[in-house]
Amino acid sequence: MLVPHDAVPPNPFSGDGLPPDPFHGDPEDPARALDEHHDHDDRPMTAEEREDLVGDLADLAVYQALLEPRGLRGIVVDCGECDEPHYHDWELLASSLQQLLDDGRMRPHEPAFDPDPECYVSWEYCRGFADGVTSSENAH
Repeated sequence: MLVPHDAVPPNPFSGDGLPPDPFHGDPEDPARALDEHHDHDDRPMTAEEREDLVGDLADLAVYQALLEPRGLRGIVVDCGECDEPHYHDWELLASSLQQLLDDGRMRPHEPAFDPDPECYVSWEYCRGFADGVTSSENAH
C-alpha cells in the first residue's frame, strides 16, 4: 500500500536531522567546556615530532604482532595528570596516534572497560620484548 506524500508528517528537526540544542545561547551551556582548547598547543608538529610519531606507530604494530598472540591486549600508561594507569587496547592506541599524526591532536576517548591489568604492559616492556626477539633471531 502506498502512502500519499502529503500523509507523511514533516520532519520536526532542522535540516541537519538533529533536534534543536536545548542550551543554544545559554552562557552556562555545559558543552562549552568541550570547545575550550586552553591546554592544547596549537603550534604545528615539527618534522622531528612527526617522524617520531610515525616510528611509534610502526613500533606499536610490531609490539601488537608479537604480544597480542600471547594474550596481551595493549599498553598501560601512567597518567601524570590523574596519577592513574590508563589502559589502551592496541587498536585504540593506534587510532589515537594516527589521529594525532593526521589532525595534530587526540580527541578524548572512552577508557577500556574493566581492564585486567595483567593483560597490559608498558611501552618499555614492549620495546624490551621486541629487542629480545630481534636479538634471539639474529643469533640464529
